[in-house]
Amino acid sequence: MPSARKTTLAAAAAAVSGALLLTSCSTTDAGSADAAAADGTTNLTVSLFGTFGFEEAGLFDEYEQLNPGVSIQYESTQGENNYWPALQTKLASGNGAADVQGIEVGRIADVVANQADKWTDLSTTPAGEQVANYPEWKSVAATTADGEVLALGTDIGPMGLCYRSDLLEQAGLPTDPAQLSARLGSWDDYVALGREFQAKAPAGTAWMDSAGGFYNAIISTEEEIYYDESGELIWDSNPAVKDAFDTAAAAAQEGLTADLEQFEDPAWDTGFGSGSFATIACPAWMVGYIKGKAGDAGAGKWNVTSLPGGAGGNWGGSYLGIPASSDNQEEAAKLVKWLTDPEQQAKVFETGGNFPSNTAAFDLVAGSTDEYFQGAPIGRIFSEAAEAAPTQVLGEEDAVVKSALVQALLSVEVNGVSPADAWESASSDLSNQIG
Repeated sequence: MPSARKTTLAAAAAAVSGALLLTSCSTTDAGSADAAAADGTTNLTVSLFGTFGFEEAGLFDEYEQLNPGVSIQYESTQGENNYWPALQTKLASGNGAADVQGIEVGRIADVVANQADKWTDLSTTPAGEQVANYPEWKSVAATTADGEVLALGTDIGPMGLCYRSDLLEQAGLPTDPAQLSARLGSWDDYVALGREFQAKAPAGTAWMDSAGGFYNAIISTEEEIYYDESGELIWDSNPAVKDAFDTAAAAAQEGLTADLEQFEDPAWDTGFGSGSFATIACPAWMVGYIKGKAGDAGAGKWNVTSLPGGAGGNWGGSYLGIPASSDNQEEAAKLVKWLTDPEQQAKVFETGGNFPSNTAAFDLVAGSTDEYFQGAPIGRIFSEAAEAAPTQVLGEEDAVVKSALVQALLSVEVNGVSPADAWESASSDLSNQIG
């Protein structure tokens, strides 16, 4: 069946999608379409945020071709911070949610703890057979105490370090991935190398994009971040969080950051191509984002190596869920199951870099290289990072805490707020929000 899709972006995306390289995807209202159109077609609506990679890999078109009588209508929202509140309103009213909705990993604990009645138990659907194919931590995170599986994983976010080799060369620093990695034995080494870069950097170029991104990279290597294993909030007493905050804030004060807000600032998007920053800690899914934003201006200039010290980190990763309000739960579950099959997850990785969460796909992507990134062995780099990544403890308010701390770091960069005052401000805000 020919696709009837086109892409609809939220108003905020008028300046270019915040995390998606969007092409030809269809949409009507994001809400669940009628179970069957007058001609017998089943219209499935899919609403996501960021770069899930399904459209870019041609998977929606392929599914329609394999399943005559199914039409997929898809939309994407620029930022997850805009997407999630809007979805909460739709879930609360029981109207307007799509048949398939994306869920960011920072929200999954809240979904499991507080929203089970608003989501379909996928274990009772055709998608249920997929659960056994995930790392235990990925599936357990989306499973209630009663055994209801509320979402299936799409990707995980093993970490690397992406860098502009042309800018490093101009500053007299090594550009070969192995040689660069040898200079980066720790995060302190990364900051020290940034000082060397900044002393000879091309005009208008900073060592890294943002303090918030640097902070997220550091804590991505930790097992306990905002919650401990008992489910208690520990963000304000966890030395790993405070140390990461202070390290990132100090980098901002030294002028090593470009003072940009990730995903929200249009100048961050254009910076990938213009060269306003030389390095960025990049989870696997960032590979596709960089390609989309830098375009031809970045081809052959970007490269990727492992995190400082060869650390294994995980930043992000998402799930697909089916709202209980969907009129097409059975057909939606078939689509979710197919999208999360290893073959499809491998195609998404080949196209956009989203690293599979289906373990059967790991071998399929291990040998992948990326010509845009100078032939970098991204399959090996991110596979090794995934193997070394800790099993992270997730909590209901992870996304809220992270957002508050990132905004506090932005105030250090942009407004010159002292790190101590920024931390206190974030603490006060979080006390009011979550206690």
